[in-house]
Amino acid sequence: MSKPAMAEDTKELDGDDLLRNSTLYREFQAEREEILKHKWIESEKAGYDIGFERALTDWILKHRSKWRAYRQAMARQQQGAPTQPASAPSSPTRSDSNPDRSPSS
Repeated sequence: MSKPAMAEDTKELDGDDLLRNSTLYREFQAEREEILKHKWIESEKAGYDIGFERALTDWILKHRSKWRAYRQAMARQQQGAPTQPASAPSSPTRSDSNPDRSPSS
């Protein structure tokens, strides 16, 4: 006897649900949405469709690192960890803001 077809369909659906609920897939989808928004904005500026590949390359070069840092900070905040990324610059002191000028006493 063969297995019922319904059991195989259920197993396949469970795999699809697992994929949709995975963190990696959700991040991929969120990044794709940002690229599509960027494509729309840049196409409007240019007056023609710039295409996905050009939008992807432009977005990666101009926005990806800041977008990822923001997403990671938000994930840490939801988990209750500190939100400031390690690479964030500290606030400059008076002597840092103008190295040619000595601090006044």
